[in-house]
Amino acid sequence: MTKTGSEGSAVVELEPGERTSDSGPDRQVASMNVKPVAGDHLGEDADDLIGDLRALRRPRVFIISGPSGVGKDAIIEQLRERFPEAFFAVTATTRERRPGEIDGVHYFFLNEGDFRERLAEGEFLESATVYGNLYGVLKGPVRAALARGQDVFVKVDVQGAAEIERIVPSAVSVFLSPESASTLLQRLRHRKTDDPTELMTRFATATRELSSAPSFDYVVFNKQDRLEDALDEIAAIVRAESCRTNQAEIHL
Repeated sequence: MTKTGSEGSAVVELEPGERTSDSGPDRQVASMNVKPVAGDHLGEDADDLIGDLRALRRPRVFIISGPSGVGKDAIIEQLRERFPEAFFAVTATTRERRPGEIDGVHYFFLNEGDFRERLAEGEFLESATVYGNLYGVLKGPVRAALARGQDVFVKVDVQGAAEIERIVPSAVSVFLSPESASTLLQRLRHRKTDDPTELMTRFATATRELSSAPSFDYVVFNKQDRLEDALDEIAAIVRAESCRTNQAEIHL
């Protein structure tokens, strides 16, 4: 005897000699063979589709930029703790090393001749002259990190951000803004590394750089004594970008 359920349900077949009863304590079913029917393969198809959705994830390049003194270094240091699996590009520069800075950690400190040689060989993802010093991000480490599937964070000035976006159009750019001009000037003064003339030059440049903020994908305000708020906003941006359905594969 065969009992067939509705479409998509299992089919129960009874072997010869078996009987069933819809009531009573002596209901007997010797054995049941459950066979799949049309529709059971949909689960496998759904798993395949879900797998395809997971495969849409691509490593991304996140640009952290903003005017001098806005707190880019502090933001990057904390992002390292929040995203330990990501790669943080180290910028090469010809400027003098500041107290406490470590070569290869904070910057790659190069002499001008070495820098220009690598620049001529096309080894930089971006390069710029800022306040008379050369800065640039080497392509090799970034390319290797992307190949490993790591998201890449790049800290650059506004000029460098524009150059990277030309080479990597799918990069996600975040502009760090001070909460006010007076706060920015106070931060620059607290550095105590610039003479008064250079200080005002940096402040004037920073003021001009604020006008480039609309060309970035996101703007985050780094308020005085509210670093965690800025970090939370950047972390939310990273999570949201990681969930995009259309993610381009980056080739350098």
